[in-house]
Amino acid sequence: MADSIHLSRSYGFYYLARVFHREELKKLHIISAGSFCSKDKINVHKKPVLRTIKLRLKTNFEQSWIVRCFIAVLLFGQVWLHLLQGKTYYRKILQHLATAGPGSIFPVLLVSGFAGMIFTLQMARELIRFGAIDAVGGAFAFAFCKELAPILTASIMAAQVGSAFAAEIGAMQVTEQIDALYMLKTDPIDYLVVPRVIACSLMMPLMTILALVTGIFGGVFAASYFYKIIPEIFLESVRNFLEPSDLFIILLKGFIFGVIVAVIGCSWGLTTKGGAKEVGESATKAVVTSWISIFVMDLFLSILLFEQPAF
Repeated sequence: MADSIHLSRSYGFYYLARVFHREELKKLHIISAGSFCSKDKINVHKKPVLRTIKLRLKTNFEQSWIVRCFIAVLLFGQVWLHLLQGKTYYRKILQHLATAGPGSIFPVLLVSGFAGMIFTLQMARELIRFGAIDAVGGAFAFAFCKELAPILTASIMAAQVGSAFAAEIGAMQVTEQIDALYMLKTDPIDYLVVPRVIACSLMMPLMTILALVTGIFGGVFAASYFYKIIPEIFLESVRNFLEPSDLFIILLKGFIFGVIVAVIGCSWGLTTKGGAKEVGESATKAVVTSWISIFVMDLFLSILLFEQPAF
């Protein structure tokens, strides 16, 4: 049974408000009536300090980039498992389709148009120097259509849609709304993650095709205005170099990039801890991680789908 201890000093009386068990009393070294030695003071304050240090180390480990990437991979597997089980909210899909599509179409088209013009200007100047005017459209199709258009579209979607996903879910996480979903017997993956992944993976190929068309028109304009290349010659060269199978690969890239953007954004949001500052950091890190993942995945897809390197 715990005892209430009253310790006195020569210059006053102090009352110790805590209650100790008998086992804890044996650990205290009382050298005079009502005073603790320095060793006991250190022991009293050591446990809270050590607990705080361990908590910070645990939080830093959980918030590390490698751990969160591993959690994103696990979340990707959970998303596919829930899709196979048919667990999703279709009304939420329509809502996120509007966010991932019309909300991002203007920056995607604007960047793709200017990128197509810039790429054509640089490419045409070098090819005309060697007398290969007819190959300007082909070089444009080979590089811009196959690689640059999907990457630019995915990067813009990651910056606008992926960051929004991370910020929204992160704000819900730090305000304990995710816990409220569990209390309502609602799986956050079904309600928050799966609709976003479906919406982003469906809209990314469509946005990639729009970016591709806009970039081609930008290239036609730059070639005809600055280098007097007839648009029919430019488009015919694009058609000769761009095969139907390439369009399928472009759509496949868009689908994969859409899944990457959505999964990373949702994963960084779900693993957010802290407050408003941490929500902003999660959104920023989600965008950077999406960009890195997009470029790495594009490298593997280019090696596997477009050509077989001679090792």
